[in-house]
Parts: sequence; structure tokens; C-alpha cells
Amino acid sequence: MMVRDRVTFWYPSRKAEASHADRGDGRRRDRWYLGGRLAAVGEDVAFVARSAHLEALRRDGLRIESPFGDLHLPQVAATDDPARIGPVDLVLFTVKLYDSETAAAALGPLVGPHTRVLTLQNGIDSLDILARYVPSGQLVGGSIYVAASIARPGVISVPGGSRRLVVGQASDPVVQALREVCERGVGIEIETVGDVAPVLWEKFVILCAFAGATSLMRAGIGAILADPEARVFIEQLRDEGFAVAAASGHPVPEERRPKMMALWQSLPPETRSSMANDLARGKPLELEWLSGRMHALGTDLGVPTPAHTAVYRALHLHAHPS
Repeated sequence: MMVRDRVTFWYPSRKAEASHADRGDGRRRDRWYLGGRLAAVGEDVAFVARSAHLEALRRDGLRIESPFGDLHLPQVAATDDPARIGPVDLVLFTVKLYDSETAAAALGPLVGPHTRVLTLQNGIDSLDILARYVPSGQLVGGSIYVAASIARPGVISVPGGSRRLVVGQASDPVVQALREVCERGVGIEIETVGDVAPVLWEKFVILCAFAGATSLMRAGIGAILADPEARVFIEQLRDEGFAVAAASGHPVPEERRPKMMALWQSLPPETRSSMANDLARGKPLELEWLSGRMHALGTDLGVPTPAHTAVYRALHLHAHPS
């Protein structure tokens, strides 16, 4: 039996982000995929959306195009005002990192005494940011590995690769309910763990390398791995991440390390990080929380990070387009 009656997928509405309305939409594409999969098995899912995507959701519903199974939901609940939704059982917090503070400050109408806020953001700072706005006992960390993109408003494309979702606090009843729902559906492989910190650090290492390489080299993962010098560079980014994680007290186990390369190799060759796509579109970048964070940690810990420092300094000019 489900203990939830509504799940909300959140990113800043126009009201919440009025001062940033022209910067881009601030969304993570994988949230549309996950929300659609949950709604397909009968969950009451509400999307906080805006602009052309809100219009498309209201007019045409949500479509997912994926080798894991195409999906069309002709009617979905979507609004640009979280107050119209009210308290829910689970909030999926999936905004881009540069919008975290604004979005977190606007969570109030969605959070009741029994609500859980599950953050699937990139990086290692999300839980600390959210804890300034939501009681820490109601926060859950997690990580999602889905290469999703928006083909057009209301249509999400997932070309293949991973469909993995890892969520912490495995014994929490809301997390257990989420696991049951995902296991009933298709297109999501969920794992729940007691301690999510190792998962977040491993994702941090692999994503910083992937995002830094595909952004700086303006190339898909296939071309990078096929070129000997480019491959050395992404491996250097990865290895610097291992060193920083270890010095921070979160070493990535040796047996996990080969799986990072296997994950990259499993992706369609044209796959790029969302940061690379945002760079190409002239949108803000999560650079400060990825290679920029690696650079800062390396400086503080005395760990050399020349590759991540190069990514950070080379892309800093483009991180905050006017």
C-alpha cells in the first residue's frame, strides 16, 4: 500500500524566479522522465513548470521517447504556482544548482510535517543548501543516471544508456513506497541505500569528469573516448576526482572505479552532459559546483587538480551569460 497521495516535481516557477526569468528554464530533463514513469503506474504526480513546457503539458500532456518504452500521458497536472498544489508526500527537487537557493526558498507551500524532499541535484552541496529551508529530518539525498533531453516542449528524449536511480534512507516509509512504485513500472532501476554519501561522491567524481570533458571539448563521449589524447584528459579529470574524494574522507572504492568507464562506454556516442548542452545554448552553467568545486576542494586540501582547474578557468567566462 502506498503511503503517499501526491508526488511533486519541482523547479522554479516564474513567480519564484522573477528576477531570473530570462536566464533559461533551470530544469533538469531527467525529472520529466522520472515523473512520467511514476505517473504511468497511477501515481498522482504534479509538475511545477513554466513557459513553453507548461503550455505543452497542459495542451498535449507529456511524451517520452525512449528505447526503454515510449510513453504518452495525454493529461498531466502542471502549474506554475506551488501554492495551488499544497503539501505533498514527496517533493523531487531537481533544479539546476545555480537556482538552488531561489527554488528552496519557495518550497514552503509543498512541505508539510510528513513531507520528504528528495534532492537529485548534481554535486555534493544540495543537502546542505536545502537544510537552510527544510528540516534536515525531512531531507533525502539521491542520484539519478539518465541521459534525458528535451526534443521539443512536452517531449522528452532518452536515447539509451543508464536508467538508474539511487535513493538514501532506505528504511524511510516514503522511500520504501517510492521503491515499490518504481519496481511496478518500466524504465527505472531503483536502488535504496542507508547511507547516500558514498553514492553522491561517486556521482560527483564521474559527473565532474564527464561534464568538464564534453563541455570543454565540445564533443560527445564517443569521440572523446576514441581520441587518445582526449581520453587521457577525461581520465585525468576522473583521477583528480578520486584524489579529492579520498582527501575529503569519501574515497571511491577500487572495485567501483572501472564501472565509471563502463558507464561512459555504455552511452550513445553522441551523448554530452547537460552542462555541455547548456554551454552550446548560451545558458548558465553548473560549473562552480562541478569542476569549480573540485578546484576549490583541491586548493583547500592540497590536492593538485590541474585538469579541473583548466576546465573551471576556461569555461568561467561562459558560466554566467548576460
